[in-house]
Amino acid sequence: MTEFIGLSTLGQIHMNVQDVERAKAFYRDVLRVPFLFEFPGLAFFDCNGVRLMLSKAEAPEGNHPGSILYFKVPDIEAAHAGLTERGVAFVDTPHRIADMGSYELWMAFFRDSEANLLALMTEKRT
Repeated sequence: MTEFIGLSTLGQIHMNVQDVERAKAFYRDVLRVPFLFEFPGLAFFDCNGVRLMLSKAEAPEGNHPGSILYFKVPDIEAAHAGLTERGVAFVDTPHRIADMGSYELWMAFFRDSEANLLALMTEKRT
């Protein structure tokens, strides 16, 4: 019997979209996530070693908003301002979520071109 150690590393995340070309432009041009490659109906991006795949749902039961992607940024206020300048409509402004003792967890939520909820996050040292 093989011992199963467990899972810890993500290799790829799928995000449902309604319009792959529109979503590709948003992630590439507005968010400036590094674009990797595409195939008909699929677009792939590099999220610091984790591949993000954008595509339409293959079956009706899979056609729902995706999971929330939390993008780590070193300066949440600067990222918020920069993305706002590029036309990103935020749901809220950067705010403290929790005091974790040695740092505060801050987030700001926004939607992509397909209405999926996304977030910026940063850990501010206290």
